[in-house]
Amino acid sequence: MQTRAYETWIDMAKPHDTLDLCVLLNDDLAQTVCSHPKRFVGLGTLPMQAPDLAVLEMRRCVRELGFPGVQIGSHINNWDLSAADLDPFYAEAEELNCSIFVHPWDMQTDGRMAKYWLPWLVGMPTETTMAICSMIFGGVLERFPKLKVCFAHGGGSFPFTVGRIEHGHKVRPDLCAVDNESNPRKYLGSFYTDSLVHDPVSLKLLTDVIGKDKVMLGTDYPFPLGELQPGSLIESMEEFDETLKDKLLAGNALEFLGLKKEQFD
Repeated sequence: MQTRAYETWIDMAKPHDTLDLCVLLNDDLAQTVCSHPKRFVGLGTLPMQAPDLAVLEMRRCVRELGFPGVQIGSHINNWDLSAADLDPFYAEAEELNCSIFVHPWDMQTDGRMAKYWLPWLVGMPTETTMAICSMIFGGVLERFPKLKVCFAHGGGSFPFTVGRIEHGHKVRPDLCAVDNESNPRKYLGSFYTDSLVHDPVSLKLLTDVIGKDKVMLGTDYPFPLGELQPGSLIESMEEFDETLKDKLLAGNALEFLGLKKEQFD
């Protein structure tokens, strides 16, 4: 799936031009999936800056093309994922049982972030953390409890900073709890992350915090920050039994997407 190269253009282009591109991308991807149904699963691309058009294309992706989900960015132009404009999209995703994969994009690249590849090393995890916090603090996961969402790159820095986030919610509710009074920790176990953290200690923390049923294999193929041998970190974890490894390598992703393992035998 070649979505990342288009994320910036898709969010910033005119809505109907974006819809045209999304239709082309989704139709082409559907052909690939149809040609190799035991090898590929498609996630649709949507014109998110126009939620009404995004809803229409999501329906087509699910009902006509057979996609189990879609991929969106960590924000939509100047909207965080908590924007009220996106509620019709979330409501329809719930109705369609359409999974949502959130990938970071549009990181700061100038100033102090211009050196050392920091937009990708620091900016992307920050973007993902902001997306998770926006959906929690903005009440998205409260209003749409059946929503299936997965965040890329192990959830960014969220699994490591959830204690700080929870503490901030408690001591400054005037700043943090303005749209949702629920403790952020309440939502652990209600969303997924991928496993792409490149470190065994981090992967253990991830499964402890996010949940053993909520972490799925991430590869970031074919980009440099991807896992060169997909699944090798999971397979290397001596403290994980075979049942857990199977969940992380396949089972949790199948659950997230609403698919059966038999489809790929």
